[in-house]
Amino acid sequence: MDTIIIGGGQSGLAAARALRHAGLAPVILEAGERPTGSWAGYYDSLTLFSPARHSAMPGQDFPGDPDRYPTRDETVAYLESYAATLDAEIRTGTKVATVESDGAGGFLVHTTAGETLRTRGVVAASGSFGNPYIPDLPGHFTGQSLHVAGYRNPKEYAGQRIVVVGGGNSAVQVGYELAEVATVTLATRQPVQFMPQMVGGHDIHHWHTATGFDDLPPHWLARLAGGTLVLDTGDYATALQAGRFDRRPMFTAFDGDEIVWADGTREVVDTVIFATGYRPSLDYLRPLGALDAHGLPLQVEGLSTTHLGLAYVGLEFQRSFASNTLRGVARDAAHLATPLAVYAGEALAAYGF
Repeated sequence: MDTIIIGGGQSGLAAARALRHAGLAPVILEAGERPTGSWAGYYDSLTLFSPARHSAMPGQDFPGDPDRYPTRDETVAYLESYAATLDAEIRTGTKVATVESDGAGGFLVHTTAGETLRTRGVVAASGSFGNPYIPDLPGHFTGQSLHVAGYRNPKEYAGQRIVVVGGGNSAVQVGYELAEVATVTLATRQPVQFMPQMVGGHDIHHWHTATGFDDLPPHWLARLAGGTLVLDTGDYATALQAGRFDRRPMFTAFDGDEIVWADGTREVVDTVIFATGYRPSLDYLRPLGALDAHGLPLQVEGLSTTHLGLAYVGLEFQRSFASNTLRGVARDAAHLATPLAVYAGEALAAYGF
């Protein structure tokens, strides 16, 4: 094989399209039973933060009203439809266990089913949903604790006292809907910052595209960023101001069924939900020596700095603000396609093919 793509979600599909255009014949290995990546696992009420017209991947628009915000299930259906248009082999139900060097400039990809595949190139497009991040906090909590990756809907939380940790879009969305049935507090290190969803009659993503903000390199973003911003049509900020749910500084410790707030007060809590983000899910590359001590890839703009023929797609801020989004991932995939094609061609030529 000239290239194996690990992961069949939006990043893997974008990579497959770009590699096909570069003359390669990639094979996608997707752990799930559908080529949709993590989307089917998100909470029930999730909608895209960008409208359909700004959420499509190259070659296929989202069906329906371009100004609506597609639901989780609509996004799953879109990705399945997109996968069907690709001239690439997709093997679902195939989870990668490890990747190692073959000693000749290529790679051996081992699956959990015991199969070993030899390839000249590897694209790690496995996202981060499989590696949710939960901060290490002092003490022990005897109530229910989960990451938002494991949350589905409010039904089982009716009547509970709930603390949602985090001040981003997911934390606010989940806290807002839980407040319908429970008493909810957002625990954050900084006040929640809201950004209007609509500006000058257009969704904010219109301006991201029109101004070139989506394509700004990461070092520019670091200068401009003022913390996490929550997109809001007005409902979330209004609900917070009205006391439908509240926000407090991050608690400092657990103590049995209680949490200890920053001011020293204690409160019995039924459930703590961590909406604290994710880390790249790349443990299968540890045997290769391609990751740093924290499990992060050693790479520049998606190209590995440890192994020729190894690349990444879908990392947060990989090359721009939109790198790990439906609207932006294809640009990063296209950036990697030519170097991978050149390497694969040179490697095959060295073997006399």
